[in-house]
Amino acid sequence: MRIRDGIELTFCAPSRNSDGWIQLLQQIGKANRRGPIVVVTDNLSSHFSRRVRQWLLRHPRIRQVFIPIKACRLNLAEGWWRLLRRAAFTGRTFADATEIAHAATLATAQLNAHAQPWG
Repeated sequence: MRIRDGIELTFCAPSRNSDGWIQLLQQIGKANRRGPIVVVTDNLSSHFSRRVRQWLLRHPRIRQVFIPIKACRLNLAEGWWRLLRRAAFTGRTFADATEIAHAATLATAQLNAHAQPWG
């Protein structure tokens, strides 16, 4: 989520592991081609694994800042997840992961069409 304009990036991965996190960081870098990037994240172990730390050393433009433990309310992404869940998943069932990813992509595009700065 870019707070300056409210635009969101959604990335679906088969699991919440280091590989998926690195893929998300790569997508964030591609979506934001210039300037430094600060990613505010929770303390999930895959967010600070050895592989992730090594990847970040090779990509110094992207920096992670961890929210304090038990303070998820400080992470603006929590508000985004509420909006996305409501727009993409509420009241629906899915046959497979492809349908879930499609619903998330569609909902992200719809929400981004009305994006405003967060703050």
